Amino acid sequence: MAYDEALAARIRDLLATEPDVTEKKMFGGVAFLLAGNMAVVASGQGGLMVRIDPADRDALLARTKAEPMIMRGSPTAGWLRVASEHVGRRSQLQTWVDRGTAAARARPPK
Repeated sequence: MAYDEALAARIRDLLATEPDVTEKKMFGGVAFLLAGNMAVVASGQGGLMVRIDPADRDALLARTKAEPMIMRGSPTAGWLRVASEHVGRRSQLQTWVDRGTAAARARPPK
């Protein structure tokens, strides 16, 4: 499955004013990096992959529609997956993009 180009364009629009944003095709999708750190990905499996603070993972799983991000059979502490239907509205996508950018900015630049 190819990534959702419309979703990538919406993410691109939300990040237009962020400094030091780059895009990189990876994971069958397109990743948006801030200062070299991945923040969000329009996933090749559909929907969005979002970097989070690992300390927030359990709370976000309990109160949002996000799911654990599974990589190589194991959940990753610092990432969540959000289905396309849960980022359909601009405000929904903005919330997740903001979480991803905050988590990426908290890491040292690469």
